[in-house]
Amino acid sequence: MTDTNLVDNLARLSFLVQNTLAELAGRHDLSLIQTRLLGVLRDHEPTMQELGRHLGLDKSSISGLVDRAQRRGLVTRTAGETDRRVTRVSITADGLALATEVAGVFAERIAEFTAGLSPAERRTLAELAGRIVS
Repeated sequence: MTDTNLVDNLARLSFLVQNTLAELAGRHDLSLIQTRLLGVLRDHEPTMQELGRHLGLDKSSISGLVDRAQRRGLVTRTAGETDRRVTRVSITADGLALATEVAGVFAERIAEFTAGLSPAERRTLAELAGRIVS
């Protein structure tokens, strides 16, 4: 049987997080998916195919997304070292600065949302959320 309270509260939490991230992205003329792209590229230099899988986008969508970010100077494409048919995507210094700024403000907002929780409750929330998404 479905726990309606759990479903409702997780949906509301998801909306809160997504709306907050979308608001922060909009301040920098970014879409939510562009913001996710920069977040992924902060720590990785994936192939286009890996990036598509990670973001849940098909080949044409990921190409357009990377094209737009590249035109803004936020990412670059490079040919693979061992296979020239493979294209890797990396973040530029400007892209990293923007991603870091958005992530910092996002972290502040999450801290505000969870301010009413004790440190132990925040650790538990983080642990449970990690188990759900992994």
